[in-house]
Amino acid sequence: MKLQIGIDGKSYEVDVEVLEDDASPRQPGYAPRQPQAAAATAAPTVSTPAAAASVAESASEDKLLRSPVTGIVIKVNVEPGQAVKANDLVVVLEAMKMETNVTAQGAGKVKNVRVKVGDSVKSGQVIVEFEA
Repeated sequence: MKLQIGIDGKSYEVDVEVLEDDASPRQPGYAPRQPQAAAATAAPTVSTPAAAASVAESASEDKLLRSPVTGIVIKVNVEPGQAVKANDLVVVLEAMKMETNVTAQGAGKVKNVRVKVGDSVKSGQVIVEFEA
């Protein structure tokens, strides 16, 4: 197949070979990361500060908004005390020159914003906390 392309105002004619036809099965697309619920298992009770912090965080996991990607914060759309509805835009992240909109999973009130514009975040990092 011949194509004509333009680069910097110059026109070039190129031969292109199709390696896959449109009928071939494609790889499944990217599926957004969904937060996983904490699994409850019977275990001996240990009374340590670390264990208490772990239990407290897993119990309130639904009140935490985590980054779906590693990237840079380019916009923070909420502030502490602000009420949000499900699917409201909370933060915009940039990863590999692509923007990712991070939205609220449910209605609630913002308790704490842990990031600001320009911050680097890792995948899974808590970026916003909601009130219980």
